[in-house]
Amino acid sequence: MARNMHRKLFKWTYFYLVSGMFIPFNIIMLPLIKLLYATGLNSYVGLILGYVFYGLPANVFLTVGYLHSVPRELEESAVIDGATVWQTFWRVIFPLMKPINATITIFTMLNAWNDFMLPMLLIRDKSLMTLPLIQYAFQGQYNTDYGLAFASYLMALLPAVIFFLFAQRWIVSGLVSGAVKS
Repeated sequence: MARNMHRKLFKWTYFYLVSGMFIPFNIIMLPLIKLLYATGLNSYVGLILGYVFYGLPANVFLTVGYLHSVPRELEESAVIDGATVWQTFWRVIFPLMKPINATITIFTMLNAWNDFMLPMLLIRDKSLMTLPLIQYAFQGQYNTDYGLAFASYLMALLPAVIFFLFAQRWIVSGLVSGAVKS
């Protein structure tokens, strides 16, 4: 899509997908929940599908923007060397996409990890509840166990911080690699 913006179909598809960023979740929340319940996807599968389809516009926007910064000459030299379109993508372009893939992975992971609204509306089975829903149970109308609640908040924060520390090297390397011309 990034390399074929001069074609109307690709340009239209790109703008159609990116236009989904302008639709707030509150507007599509009720139809989405009704659809997932009607199809029997009120479980982790439906939750994952909801995150994938709602995160797709921003991910397409970031990926296309990043691919515009990758020089076309790299693809042309791979074609001259005899690579097919798929070989060019998997052996030349995809390894260069580590920073944007790490960024998208971090954003998607943090969005899913911290989400409260979609699991609250979709998951009814107590054994399938996500971490924010379980933490919500620590707060009652008349009392709150602050010690237990804050301990669970810190424990819930730990995997996200570890994941970010693991993946940040690709983001930083992607930022630094474009800073110096050789």
